[in-house]
Amino acid sequence: MMAVLRSGVRVFIMLLISRMLENSLLSAEVKEGEILPPTIQKLMKGYNKYLRPFFDNGPVTVGMSLDIASIDTISEINMDYTATIFLRQRWTDERLVFEGNKSLSLDGRLVELLWVPDTFIVDSKKSFLHDITVENRLIRIFPNGTVLYALRITTTVACNMDLTKYPMDKQTCTLQLESWGYNINDVMFYWTRGNESVSGLDTLRLAQYTVEDHYTSASEAIYETGHYPKLIFHFELKRSILYFILETYVPSSLLVVLSWVSFWISQSSVPARICIGVTTVLTMTTLMMGARTSLPNANCFIKAIDVYLGICFSFIFGALIEYAVAHFCTLNHPDANIVMYGHQMGGFDEEMNGMVTTIAAENNRAKRRKEKAAADEAALAPTAELELYPSSPTGSEPKPEAPEEPPNRCLIVLVLLRKVLRRAANCCHVENPHLIDNYSRMTFPLSFVFVNLLYWTYYLYL
Repeated sequence: MMAVLRSGVRVFIMLLISRMLENSLLSAEVKEGEILPPTIQKLMKGYNKYLRPFFDNGPVTVGMSLDIASIDTISEINMDYTATIFLRQRWTDERLVFEGNKSLSLDGRLVELLWVPDTFIVDSKKSFLHDITVENRLIRIFPNGTVLYALRITTTVACNMDLTKYPMDKQTCTLQLESWGYNINDVMFYWTRGNESVSGLDTLRLAQYTVEDHYTSASEAIYETGHYPKLIFHFELKRSILYFILETYVPSSLLVVLSWVSFWISQSSVPARICIGVTTVLTMTTLMMGARTSLPNANCFIKAIDVYLGICFSFIFGALIEYAVAHFCTLNHPDANIVMYGHQMGGFDEEMNGMVTTIAAENNRAKRRKEKAAADEAALAPTAELELYPSSPTGSEPKPEAPEEPPNRCLIVLVLLRKVLRRAANCCHVENPHLIDNYSRMTFPLSFVFVNLLYWTYYLYL
């Protein structure tokens, strides 16, 4: 019983509080209406903000204009930009016509009493209306019923970017305005002054970009619920490449040039040449990793800066491989070693020449012995055949043939492979390994200049 009584008291108190709130709101509305000027009170008499103008006489036309105050950030990682804009909308409301020749500038908070278009930014990720010190709204009514409604908005808008030519790229971003609930039968949008409806870009200064072109267009947005009016503002941004030249291109090119220093160092200075090669490779790797920090981690295209860094890394790594090949050829060529150490030990030229002459004489003697032994074996071959076959005194009977053995395919393949490898080795034979460095001093710089010409021609002009 007590529980039922308590619940009844609670319901009564809640009803009483709600009734008091309703009365206070009604009194506030009356007071608000009492402080309105007589002209506004006359205009607002019988005005219904929930019905659009010309409700039964076709669509209402809304003119748009923009003033770009600033473009704060342009993010390649998130593929969006953040801008602060002044959005101005104009339309005519026949219910707000009044006598006189002066417009009425009203407090922005009175916009809650009027019908306004339900305009929204299509690709906006987040937006907010500035409210310091009050909400940044402007409402102005002209004698013919034209209403000017202005807002100050900061919005972050998505922009699909093609980073294939980054950092020599151009990006075209858009700002799209649509009606949320009114279709083309109710509301029509148009730019008030065509391409000149958007201002502020000519004086805009951005960190990495310059605004090359901008224009406006009008279209319709087609959804399942109908066709809706749409206005689009296009602007083209060109990236400034000077920062990337100083930050990435010049250091990577200097690293490539630094790797060529090893071509002028003697092949016997193994620690010096290995140190230069490994240091330049590691430095180039660090530079490549740093160039990716300001870009999306996962993307489906190769950027121009990636191509250039890959070219530089290939040349640096090629210089390291060049020394490995030259050093290997030097170790496998004793004559080259004799020449190398002969240059280093100039006082022992005669002794080295004597050693070479002695080795050549020994080789000639061994060759003569082998030729004499082969001639003796050839002279004794007929006598050995007669002794093995005494039953044939005339020697006219043919000697029995040995049974043929089936050919071994694996052996044939190995013999052919050995011949191919010998021919390849003969083709790649280097008479003097020191010429490898001499050739590299010319081929590496010329190749790098040629590749640079192709690279910059393609990405700047094609």
